[in-house]
Amino acid sequence: MTDERTKEALRYLGYGRQQADSLVAEKIGQAFRELERTADRRFVSREFDLSLTGDGEVWIGGMHIRSRSLGKNMKGCCRAILLAATLGAGVDRLLRRQSLTDMADAVVTQACAAAMLEAYLDEEQERIAGRLAGEGRYLRPRFSPGYGDFSIRHQGQILAMLEAPKRIGLSMTDSCMLTPVKSVTAVAGISRHREPCHRRGCEACEKRDCIYRRNEG
Repeated sequence: MTDERTKEALRYLGYGRQQADSLVAEKIGQAFRELERTADRRFVSREFDLSLTGDGEVWIGGMHIRSRSLGKNMKGCCRAILLAATLGAGVDRLLRRQSLTDMADAVVTQACAAAMLEAYLDEEQERIAGRLAGEGRYLRPRFSPGYGDFSIRHQGQILAMLEAPKRIGLSMTDSCMLTPVKSVTAVAGISRHREPCHRRGCEACEKRDCIYRRNEG
């Protein structure tokens, strides 16, 4: 049976429902083995006050965000959690080396690293969700800067609020790119009402009629 990380890697590679041949399957297996040896997974999160207005104004702690899509995602929430995760600088070095020696391997490893990062973030969110559920609170799907009208420029504020450079070695370039590259920042709302999904972000979900889904336009 194909595990979820492999399925996700195949999706990133553009296979969809198409079956991968044995060569691709072997490259994926090799990539995950190499990533397991190389990755230095790190995660940080912190909970903040949340306030919303009806016209897409969102306040998370001291961070002011104008985003109707994020406001829609956070509707009904009472608090919010900021999240950041990284696979570490070693994965960046691996990808750079492969891009110089074997581009096919680099493409597969890129996809596998993205799948590994998402799976790692899912695991960490599952732990947070379990803690919150014991308090009668529930985690909403995560939402990352750069999706919908949630500006990628807010990544810098998220990193600062989490003290991510000091705590997990995650920073940002002047062009708003995270470094290490295989990293992610996100926000997730906390509600008093249970919802069926809380791990994967809206950008990864195929449920088109969900009321928490980001705007597509």
